[in-house]
Amino acid sequence: MFRLKTFLARCLGTVALGALLLGGSVAAPIGDTAQAANFRLEFVGRHSGGGETAAEIAAYDRVTQRLFITNARDNKLMIVSIADPANPVEIAAIDLSPYGGGPNSVAVSRRKIAVAVEANVKTDPGSVVFFDADGKFRSKVTVGALPDMVTFTPDGNWLLVANEGEPNSYNQPDSVDPEGSVSIINTSHTTVNQSDVRSAHFRRFNGQEAELRAQGIRIFGPNATAAQDFEPEYVAVSADSKTAWVTLQENNALAIVDIERAVVKRVVPLGYKNHGRAGNELDASDRDGAINIRRWRNVFGMYMPDAIASYEVDGQTYLVTANEGDARDYTGFAEEARVKDLTLDPLVFTNPKVQDDNRLGRLTVTTANGDDNKDGSFEKLYAFGARSFSIWNARGKLVYDSGAELEKITAAAFPDFFNSDHAETSFDNRSDNKGPEPEGVAVGKAFNRNFAFIGMERIGGVATFDVSDPKAPVFVDYVNTRNFGAASPAEAGDVGPEGMMFIRANQSPTGEPLVVVTNEISGTTAIYALRRGKRPEVAAR
Repeated sequence: MFRLKTFLARCLGTVALGALLLGGSVAAPIGDTAQAANFRLEFVGRHSGGGETAAEIAAYDRVTQRLFITNARDNKLMIVSIADPANPVEIAAIDLSPYGGGPNSVAVSRRKIAVAVEANVKTDPGSVVFFDADGKFRSKVTVGALPDMVTFTPDGNWLLVANEGEPNSYNQPDSVDPEGSVSIINTSHTTVNQSDVRSAHFRRFNGQEAELRAQGIRIFGPNATAAQDFEPEYVAVSADSKTAWVTLQENNALAIVDIERAVVKRVVPLGYKNHGRAGNELDASDRDGAINIRRWRNVFGMYMPDAIASYEVDGQTYLVTANEGDARDYTGFAEEARVKDLTLDPLVFTNPKVQDDNRLGRLTVTTANGDDNKDGSFEKLYAFGARSFSIWNARGKLVYDSGAELEKITAAAFPDFFNSDHAETSFDNRSDNKGPEPEGVAVGKAFNRNFAFIGMERIGGVATFDVSDPKAPVFVDYVNTRNFGAASPAEAGDVGPEGMMFIRANQSPTGEPLVVVTNEISGTTAIYALRRGKRPEVAAR
């Protein structure tokens, strides 16, 4: 294996080492220790939806102090009171089956509850259904195929919908590949109707596919136009409610949208992360029996963010992304491959052992990138996701990336369950494929500081960073309320973070800032409080 104390000290510093070895959380300063050590995220309460996919995304209404939680398993929207966050109480559940095949997202503004519901056939146009805070139906509108995320602008006048438009297959007789789009809905009045819906689409990029690829934008679905290939995933909005930034996950790109005009202004490539550089290391094998976070030459990470959130510093907008990664895997086309199954250019990869299982052989990469000269051998390897969170400016330029820190932090907190999967508790079994897999992100201001909260889908838990200086974030805390020794799913605690939400202190039932995390695998919604002060040392679990 490795020398645990030496590894932890190298990753986190001696200040955190003693406290870490006593418990399952890290209050470990990386960077400005004086500021970072003064805050912690503490578990407050939990609601259980009853099983896998019973909790995916939550939204909060400050007037009624209620959470609205999507339950894809039962095709319902749960209404849960958190007037006492330590004891959440489910007060109602809305049946969404009359509106489609299942909910994907929910947002709240001015007591309007907006739920994105995909069609029974996912390639058909989906719906956004509006309710009041008591669960009473108000209206329904049609949007693009597979509405995956909804969010209101800060002024409450617009609702934005990321219509992912996934295909059902490629090159099959019944293949359908709908266009991706962003629906922009006028919500400034009481009742929302179909006439309030406009679409920001990507059709103007059709015919420019070769140029966009040359810029670094991944357009690779067989026979797909740019409009079909772009798949909007998640939306962040500017403080003035005029601009939206939309992650195009599979395309490793970001769309910038003019909200009032309902126009996609441009699509920005996010580039690639060089895992051969110091600070960008990764553990590439699930078969080496060790925590082995190291550099690998000619290996690159595709950022491919899922969630995105925006915040402001000194009047400038910054974007925080959770760089999850996602592969296309459909009947008729699948891009995933293990390195050991590829032909590598021997002039670049000079050591034949690099394809052994305990090296790069097991690493999951794409076949759509890396063979630059199209000779059948790969000069570069591109892995899914960047195992990090990043901060970008409003133009989509990289300001900061957390490098290898998320893998190092989780390795330090749970060395026996490093890179564990969410569905199966084990050591190292996700190292070959996206590692901790950061998926969710929320940002919020508290104690006159800006914080980012990163949810890691596989091993679980939330990492907190002080991002007040976008160029130099400071690690604050890592907490994971998963029970790795659970005998049954009901005892597993919180597994598979999917959605993240921040509740400001002045809107919170308790008067302190809260973070709400919906966990897809356990079907639970966990509530944490952001508190000042160092985490007390506790006995090991």
